[in-house]
Amino acid sequence: QVQLVESGGGLVQAGGSLRLSCAASGRIFSFDIMGWYRQAPGKQRELVATITSGGSTNYGDSVKGRFTISRDNAKKMVYLQMNSLKPEDTAVYYCNARTVVVTFWGQGTQVSVSS
Repeated sequence: QVQLVESGGGLVQAGGSLRLSCAASGRIFSFDIMGWYRQAPGKQRELVATITSGGSTNYGDSVKGRFTISRDNAKKMVYLQMNSLKPEDTAVYYCNARTVVVTFWGQGTQVSVSS
């Protein structure tokens, strides 16, 4: 059984920063891609950022230049540094990790940005 546990969410003022962490546990050697997605009330889940085991990154257009994704393969962790936060970044942020054959999701962590 693989579990993904997010931490680091919370309430922050616009222009502030937060760092999300996601820890993977369970019987899996490594993940091909790890990433973050978010879902705001009434909206579909959307890509925030992904990172491959080799370090290649991909970002959603709305967060480019403000968010940075990183990972520690040995610790099976992925991080999301979020700077210059905006009220529209308010959402539940979900950790995602996948191999060629299976995808895992965390339970989500709430990020709220006040104006």
